[in-house]
Amino acid sequence: MNATLRIGLTACVSIAALWAGAHLYLNRVTRAAERGVSVPAGQASAPTPADSMSPLDAAFPAPTKVPDKLPGFTLADLDGKPTPVGRWQGKSLMINFWATWCAPCRREIPLLQALHAERAGKDFEIIGIAVDYADKVRSFRDQYKITYPLLVGEQDALDLVAAVGIEQPAFPFTVFTDRRGQIVTLYLGELKRPEAQAILDVVAQVNQDRLALPAARVRIGERVAALHGKP
Repeated sequence: MNATLRIGLTACVSIAALWAGAHLYLNRVTRAAERGVSVPAGQASAPTPADSMSPLDAAFPAPTKVPDKLPGFTLADLDGKPTPVGRWQGKSLMINFWATWCAPCRREIPLLQALHAERAGKDFEIIGIAVDYADKVRSFRDQYKITYPLLVGEQDALDLVAAVGIEQPAFPFTVFTDRRGQIVTLYLGELKRPEAQAILDVVAQVNQDRLALPAARVRIGERVAALHGKP
């Protein structure tokens, strides 16, 4: 085979691979938006100290259909006091699932802190749910000076992960609800400010009755995909 033919075949294979990858991505975006899952995410950590998942696989840890309503739950705070999610009834929530050993989770904390400070008193709350041991989370809270509410759990927290539609958890991920407790979207992986702002803007429209839940989920999927350079 001469050099020109080899180059031509290589180019064809590369183009086909790029097309297939884009086609797969867009199919995933569409399916995820229908379920209420925001796409894509940054690197996420599987529930083991080893980061064995690729970024794309980590962004899609086999989510099932996301429920329309946030399940009721009660988890312990860092003092061991049972705390029901109903404590924040009437507020839009960002419920961030994380663990102390998770590097992307640690990178998210300054953003979560900033959003908590910026939106204080605006019928909005950030809740961190650590799938971890309480003593480790307490040390971590003190080290990073976390001021938003933190709850902890082990199997009970994993049960909640499954209840919001994720069968194979990868951390971090964030549940966004409106003021009625509807799940507007899940964001899988490390959250950045542009994605957070895009999602919260749509949540605000849902809160103002300007957008229904199915349309809101699709709009978020489109906006997040655009932020990541996808049509």
